[in-house]
Amino acid sequence: MSHAVSSRASLVSYLLPVACFVLAVALRSETFPIEQGGTAFLLVLDAVSIGLVLLTVFAALHHAESIAHRVGEPYGTLVLTFAVTTIEVSIIVSMMLHGANNPTLARESVFSTVMIVCCGIVGISLTLGGWRHSRQDIRRQGTSAFLSVLIALTVLTMVLPNYTLATSAGTFSATQLVFVGILSVLLYGSFVFAQSYGQKEDFSEVSATEHVKCEHLPHTRSPAMHLLFLLLGLGGIVLLTEQVAAGVEDGLAYLQVSQSDAIVGALIAVVVLLPEGIAAIKASLKNELQRGLNIALGSACATIGLTIPAVAAASLITSHPLTLGLSSGDTVLLILALAMSVVSFGTGRTTVLTGLAHLVIFVAYVLLIVVP
Repeated sequence: MSHAVSSRASLVSYLLPVACFVLAVALRSETFPIEQGGTAFLLVLDAVSIGLVLLTVFAALHHAESIAHRVGEPYGTLVLTFAVTTIEVSIIVSMMLHGANNPTLARESVFSTVMIVCCGIVGISLTLGGWRHSRQDIRRQGTSAFLSVLIALTVLTMVLPNYTLATSAGTFSATQLVFVGILSVLLYGSFVFAQSYGQKEDFSEVSATEHVKCEHLPHTRSPAMHLLFLLLGLGGIVLLTEQVAAGVEDGLAYLQVSQSDAIVGALIAVVVLLPEGIAAIKASLKNELQRGLNIALGSACATIGLTIPAVAAASLITSHPLTLGLSSGDTVLLILALAMSVVSFGTGRTTVLTGLAHLVIFVAYVLLIVVP
């Protein structure tokens, strides 16, 4: 029975990228009669597009995880990270260019990603892992490297814009934006090199359990096949996000929802982080906390190190204004989340109490989205 269910799930993971790519190409072709459809048709089309994108995100991450288990750590985590970052960049850029100008969307999405990772995913992972295993050990060298990059990137891209003088508060001039984008890419690239070569052992699991990681993944397909469907799925997601962007923004405008950028930014972060978040929590439950932190914190570093330069380039090319500086309340939450992470990982051991402290900050972040 379990083999049959696994086979059907595997088949779905191959069909979804194809369906998403085909629908995206059809919507962009002139032969698809989108304009001729009524309101009901457009609502159904938006709902199908959104649902297909969500499902294809999981399918694409399934193929990325299959490749990750083949190539091993830390390369596997990098595959997952790059796949998620590609999805997030495509969604943000598509929504930036759709409809009325929304200069704060990229900021809200990146800020939401950092808060969801550092407080939500990490908090759940530490709480559940601590509940099951009492105490869990991590490598302080690896987590310190993650946090040093994360702190530098967040302050540089989301706090510093509030204190520059060349333009209005919260924004960079074109020269500053190019400079910050290049610095972000260089810093993240240096970190990836250190994680893959120079300091590889700092990011390995404290107690090696390599034989456990892959025993549930029968290698029935070649890595090239998984790579093909991963690229097909990512391509479909990138192309279909324009339709998704139109549906989400038009729906919020129709409902006259306030704080729309904050809500949309949080939704984008939840969509792209859900598969990685599940993977990180599962790793913590299997007492592989370091691997879980590699996945979670790696996605946060990649989000800032790659997403900010990408949206900065899109802003400069299209002349769409970009506001990156956080509000005073969000700045306090960001500093609190980063400070809590430094304290939590400083001892090299975590417990349930450590996770609960992170979750308290996450609940405050969610509350302030609903009641700013």
